[in-house]
Amino acid sequence: MNSGAGDPRDELAEHLPALRAFAISLVREVSTADDLVQDTVVKAWSNIDKFSAGTNMRAWLFTILRNTFYSLRRKRKREVADPNGIHAARLCEQPAHDGRLAMNDFRRAFDLLSVEHREVLILVGASGFSYEEAAEMTGLAVGTVKSRANRGRARLCELLGLEHGEHPVAGADRATLAVLGQSGAQAA
Repeated sequence: MNSGAGDPRDELAEHLPALRAFAISLVREVSTADDLVQDTVVKAWSNIDKFSAGTNMRAWLFTILRNTFYSLRRKRKREVADPNGIHAARLCEQPAHDGRLAMNDFRRAFDLLSVEHREVLILVGASGFSYEEAAEMTGLAVGTVKSRANRGRARLCELLGLEHGEHPVAGADRATLAVLGQSGAQAA
């Protein structure tokens, strides 16, 4: 052990075997122990200004290694083991901008529909009225309301390039899905 007048970093390498043995005794796994030693050396290197020249370098390094070990152990107690990524897959979320872009496409396509189709889709889809209620409000026959709703939905899907039953907008609200007849809509 060098009481060294030179740079204390020069002394780090001579303590690696002892650090590795100590790390293996703590974690009982060679690869994890090597990671722990590496973390210790990085911390020691970047905080070398906190080392007091003339003191015991090995004791200082062992203290860093021990503190790093216990910090990692506390952290791992709070972590959920997820080797297959099952839990992480449940946490993923589509970016909000995708939904906004798709919603803009939906609005543009909806605006291309005829007034009659838009009116019926708003009533029976977005507003949730029955075909009978929509027929009464518009003064049309129930069959005409059903026909307009179906043709309007088909045209809207065509404009959006959607297959039957495909969702137009990730995270779309019920009203948007109902306009397309996919959720909460009246049966045709």
